[in-house]
Amino acid sequence: MTRTLEVKRTSVAFDDQVVLHEVSFAMEKGDIGCLLGPSGCGKTSLLRAIAGFEPPAAGEIWINGVLMSAKDWHVPTEQRRVGMVFQDFALFPHLGVEENIAFGIRSLGKTDRQARARTLIDLVGLQGECRRYPHQLSGGQQQRVALARAMAPRPEVLLLDEPFSSLDVELREQIAREVRNILKQDGITAVLVSHNQMEAFAIADRIGVIKDGRLLQWDTAYNLYHRPACKYVADFIGEGVFVPGVVVAPDQVKTELGTFCGHIRADLGVGCPVEVLIRPDDVVHDDASLLTATVLDKAFRGAEFLYTLGLDNHARLLSLVPSHHDHAVQSRIGFRLELDDLVVFERREA
Repeated sequence: MTRTLEVKRTSVAFDDQVVLHEVSFAMEKGDIGCLLGPSGCGKTSLLRAIAGFEPPAAGEIWINGVLMSAKDWHVPTEQRRVGMVFQDFALFPHLGVEENIAFGIRSLGKTDRQARARTLIDLVGLQGECRRYPHQLSGGQQQRVALARAMAPRPEVLLLDEPFSSLDVELREQIAREVRNILKQDGITAVLVSHNQMEAFAIADRIGVIKDGRLLQWDTAYNLYHRPACKYVADFIGEGVFVPGVVVAPDQVKTELGTFCGHIRADLGVGCPVEVLIRPDDVVHDDASLLTATVLDKAFRGAEFLYTLGLDNHARLLSLVPSHHDHAVQSRIGFRLELDDLVVFERREA
């Protein structure tokens, strides 16, 4: 089956500096992907390469089985059927909502153009706002107009560059979920760039974690959290701490907090020094436990507290505890460890 988007061992360089190193991933029709990483990691350069704004130094980019980019081959951006949503939305201030949405489909007849624009207005929930201008809309409404305008020509791939960065923090996850529903209803294949993992979790089917121009893992949010491919991904996604240990059997690791069982990579043999990832949800509050720790800090999160716990050996753990268990800082509490997924990496001495 032909994939909607295939990026094959693609590298991007500016002058002699390589900013992307042999990135590969693929997406089926209707998939939503997110390129996630810190500023300067190369994620926007990859988005621009897919759009055709940056030529690859190596590798290939295919859309619906057609070669778009290679070292000696380049299909212009306007011929790729790629839509773009920019950080600042770039709406035309002198045009109303319906006119903004219809701007990119002026080649259609008036009746078809109007029908497509009004279908999208309904889809993005802006009924009754057709004649309003961008400055009369909220940030979330402007986001929906920009999305609808990019979707109007029915692009093969929709690219979104930090689309929620100009919105209030408390709005971002909500708008991300709304955008996901809109894209899914219209069957649009989309790739967005973000440095915010909660946005990525809210919108994407697959997330690619990028560091220093290298794609470390392309996977579901669940697997990134519970089955990270490397220590950087484990540290970047979610919260947690690493506890030193030693492999004592093909499926067992011994730490100062106990011995844990689970899948361990074959290359981490018996006697190998390792680090065990312990997430806040692995640390369960239990007053009956013989294991105790001191509450060093607490952060209220509504239904839960995130406690920072200090152990007697000065190590620290994080624990998510239902917020009706309101313990004072410097108090002692009991806990037990429940590691449903054993995440282990080789421990390298500094």
